[in-house]
Parts: sequence; structure tokens; C-alpha cells
Amino acid sequence: MTSAAVNATDCPRRIRVLSYNIQAGIGTRRYTDYVTGSWRQLLPHHQHRDVLRQIAGLAGDFDIVGLQEADAGSLRTGFIDQTRFIAECAGFDFQHHQSNRRVGNLAHAGNGLMARWQPEDLQEYDLPGTVPGRGALCAWFTVADIRLLVMVVHLSLGAPSRQLQMTYLTEILKNNEYCIVLGDFNVSQRNPSFQKFLNDTGLQHANRDKLTFPAWQPQRGIDHLLVSPGLQVECCEVRPETYSDHLPLHAQISLVA
Repeated sequence: MTSAAVNATDCPRRIRVLSYNIQAGIGTRRYTDYVTGSWRQLLPHHQHRDVLRQIAGLAGDFDIVGLQEADAGSLRTGFIDQTRFIAECAGFDFQHHQSNRRVGNLAHAGNGLMARWQPEDLQEYDLPGTVPGRGALCAWFTVADIRLLVMVVHLSLGAPSRQLQMTYLTEILKNNEYCIVLGDFNVSQRNPSFQKFLNDTGLQHANRDKLTFPAWQPQRGIDHLLVSPGLQVECCEVRPETYSDHLPLHAQISLVA
């Protein structure tokens, strides 16, 4: 989907970004919750709005936020569009949800993007894979003389599909000089296929060796924040908030071109 150019506003040269797989606001806090709380994948729970408000409280400190596993409104969320709800609570001027996988009225998962400024352009991409339902959400912002691409992605669990998806993303990214990629890649930082993706795109890894999953006892670094060489990462940290089975990842980025 492409939006018409809308009131492009120059962003500051230093921006704060957050990437977070919010697990549809389910709020898993331990391994046993995957079993005892599995009903939350299908039915709403009374703490759902509280979890989303907590996520909004975190997101409100940032300029650009990429969400993965956000629900666009289904039975399990009480038909709340989670990206919109969080954006409104946190006071963002722009929000958009990309729907990637719909299971009747039970679940409607996808990527979300929130920003303090309206993008000049917006594109949704369906990613290839054995099982459909993965996507990339791209927005372009004007930053002084820079055209900045912000991409939010959530890749497949299976290695063959994930490799296809990274190859597909490489074709998009290589045509953009300044990029920030926020996402759950479902692959560790040192995996050869992921290293090839970095080499092919020229992207730099902001959060090397930082573990994000599972939130209560992090053992894997599968959430990534990647930037083009022309963008300087001043700091990148994993946040301690456990509103999901992933930990949120944030960075402050200086646009030094």
C-alpha cells in the first residue's frame, strides 16, 4: 500500500527508536504461561488493556517505535487495534498497522509503526515463505537532506523461509542509502545466514551480543536493530520491561550524513 505524500516534517538529527515484539499483549512471564495461559491466544483477558497501557508508557519515551506481533483487532484483544491504542495513549502523531496473518475473528497479527512525524511514503510488503503471513512495513521520512527508510519486520521461524525473506529484504534495502531496520528476525546474531544478510545489505548491528528472548531469562538475541553506515548509534540497550515474552530493544541514533 502506498500513501500520498503528507506534510513531511523534518525530524531532529538525533532520534530515539524502540523495537518490541509485544506478543499481542498476552503478557507471558514464564515458560509455564505458554501452557496455562494458552487460552489468551484465543480469548480476551481482563488485564489486556493494562498491558497495552504499560507498553504505551514505555513507547512514549521514543520518537519511532516498531511493533511486532501487534493485533489489529480480534476476539483475543477484545477487537482493539493494538497499534492504534498504544499510539493514542502515548500521544504519537502517526500510527499504522500492517496485517500479515488473520485467523478468522480469533487473531489478526502483524507489524505496527508509530512515529512523532508523518512519513512521506508508506509501503507494505508480503514476504515469501512456505507459510504465508510474514511482512515488512516501510516508511520514508524527510530528515533535513536525508531520505530515511524505517523498516519493521517479523521473519519466519523456519530457516528456509527466513532465508528467502532476508534475500527479499536485501533487494528493498539496497536501493535506500539511509535505513533503520527494527524487528524480530527469529535468528541469532551470529547465525551465518544473518551475517550474510548484513554483508549483502551493508547494515550495521547496533545491539551486538544483547539477548532479548525469553524475557524472564534471556538466552537468545533474535530481536535486532540495524542501521546504515551513515547513521551513528550513540547507545543501544535492552530494556528490562517484561510485558511480553521478548524484551524491548532501544537506541539513540544520530543522523550524521
